[in-house]
Amino acid sequence: MGDRSEPVNAARAENLGPPLLGRLPPEVRKPAYDRAALEPGIAHIGVGAFHRCHQAEYTDDLLASHFDRWGLVGINIRPPMLAETLGRQDGLYTRLIRQNDEVEARVIGSIVRVVDSQDSAEPALEVLAWPDIEMVTMTVTEKGYCHVPSSGAVDLDHPDIVHDLVNPEAPRSVPGILVKALELRRASHGRPVTLLSCDNIPANGTILRNVVRAIAERRGNGLADWIAANVAFPSAMVDRIAPATTEADIDTVAERFGYRDDAVVVGERFRQWVIENRFAGRVPRWDLVGATFVDDVTPFEHLKMRVLNGAQTTLCYLGVLGGFEHTFEAVANPLLATFVRRMLTEETLPTLMPVPGISPAAYVEQSLARLANTAIRHRNHQIATDGSQKIAQRLLNPIRDRLAKGESIALLSVPVAGWMAYLVKASARFGRAWQVSDPFAERIAAIADRVGAGSKGLADAILAIDAIFDPSLAANDTLRANVIAALDGLLSKDPMAFVRHVCAEPIDARLKRPVRSA
Repeated sequence: MGDRSEPVNAARAENLGPPLLGRLPPEVRKPAYDRAALEPGIAHIGVGAFHRCHQAEYTDDLLASHFDRWGLVGINIRPPMLAETLGRQDGLYTRLIRQNDEVEARVIGSIVRVVDSQDSAEPALEVLAWPDIEMVTMTVTEKGYCHVPSSGAVDLDHPDIVHDLVNPEAPRSVPGILVKALELRRASHGRPVTLLSCDNIPANGTILRNVVRAIAERRGNGLADWIAANVAFPSAMVDRIAPATTEADIDTVAERFGYRDDAVVVGERFRQWVIENRFAGRVPRWDLVGATFVDDVTPFEHLKMRVLNGAQTTLCYLGVLGGFEHTFEAVANPLLATFVRRMLTEETLPTLMPVPGISPAAYVEQSLARLANTAIRHRNHQIATDGSQKIAQRLLNPIRDRLAKGESIALLSVPVAGWMAYLVKASARFGRAWQVSDPFAERIAAIADRVGAGSKGLADAILAIDAIFDPSLAANDTLRANVIAALDGLLSKDPMAFVRHVCAEPIDARLKRPVRSA
C-alpha cells in the first residue's frame, strides 16, 4: 500500500474490499472469522451510520467469539443507495472510534449483502420472507413507524399508510412492508421471526407491534392472529453517539491508514444495548458480547432518553439559538452546561425509576462528558431533525410526571419552547433564519406566518397540535404559562440572556414578568 509517511490522496487511495483485508496496516483491527463461511440470518432495515456503529459491531463481536449463521443483510427503503458504498466494498466498512485526539480503526465484516429497495418494495420483501432470516432489526428513525407520537397509535392519515391500505401488494411504509413480508412468510414456510426496533422511542417494541397489527387486522384472513402467535416484538434501548459521516472522516482513513472507505462511520467509545428477553425462534446471543437481556427495558430507556437524549435535544435547540454549530461547543459553554445540568438534576432525575447498578447523578455527569467529546462533531441542526417526533419521550413525558405531582417544570419547559422557537424562526415571517427538517415544519411555519411575534398566540397554536401534545397536557395552565414565558425569552434579541435569567432566578420567578407583546 506504499509508504504512509506521506499524506495519501483520498480520491486515489485503493478502496476497501475483500482483496485489501490481508494488506491492511496492523493497527486496523480486522474481522476475526471466516467471512466466506458466513450465512445470512439477520435482516436490518435502515443501514445508516448508527446501525453500522452499533448493532453491526455487536454482531461482528459475536461472530468473532461464537461464530454462527448470523450474517447481516442490510436493506434501505429510503435514500441513500447502498450499492455504490457498502455494496461496492462487499459489505465491509471502517468503524472509527474517536475520543478527542485519539483515533481507533476497525473493519467490520458482519454485513454480507446490501439491498436497495427505494424504488420498489420487492427486493426488501424477498429478503424479509427468506426462511433463514430469523431476526429483523431496524433503525428507521422515529417517523419511520408512521405513528402518532402523542398516543403511539398508527397514523391512518399518513400518506404512506393511506397508500399501503389501498395497495397492500406494493407497500411503501416500514409497517406496510413488514406486514406484507409476514404474510409472505406465513404463506411460504410459516417460520417464526423476531422484529426488533432499535430506534429511540419509548416501548419501541410495543409501538412496532401496534402499527404492524393495526395494518394486519385490516388485511383480514387471520394474519393478525398468525402474527400474534409467531412474531415477537421485544423493546430495546440502544446507545452510542454516531454523527453523520463527513468527507473529513473519509480523508482521515486515507491519510492515517492508506486506503479509501466510502462507508466509514465514526462513533464514541461508549456503547450500550439493552434488549427485552422476548424472542420468537433463534436469537443472536448478543448478550455474550456486551448487550444485556432483561425482563423490562423501561427503566433503562427512561434513563437514556430523558437524560442523554434530553440533554442532546436541549443543547441542540439552545445551541442553535445561541450561535453554536456543534453539541460539543454548546456543552462547553458554561451557561448552557449549567442550565442543562440543573434541568437534568433538579427536574428530570426525580421522574426516573431505579436502574440496577447505575447512579443517576453519575449518569448525568457521564452523559455531559460524552457530549463534550471534541472529536464527535455532531451538528446541532442534525440532532434537531424530526424534533416533533422526539420531544414527547425526552421532555413531555417527564413534564407530565412532574405536573402529576405538582412539581416545577420551569427548566424542562425551556427546551420545549426551544423546539418551538427553532421551527418558528425558520418561517418566512421570522426571516428563514435556517433550514429545518421536521414533519411539522410547514405547519408551524404557517402558524408563525399567521400569528407573528406574539408568544402567547404562537404557543397556543402550537400546543393545539394534538399529534404532538396530548390535549390533556396541552390544557395544563402551568405548562402553558411556562412555555409562553420561555418562548418569549427565546424569541427575544438575546436568548442567552433569558437562559442566564432562568439559571439565576428562583424557580418560576420569570413567570411573574409580563410576556413580550407582538
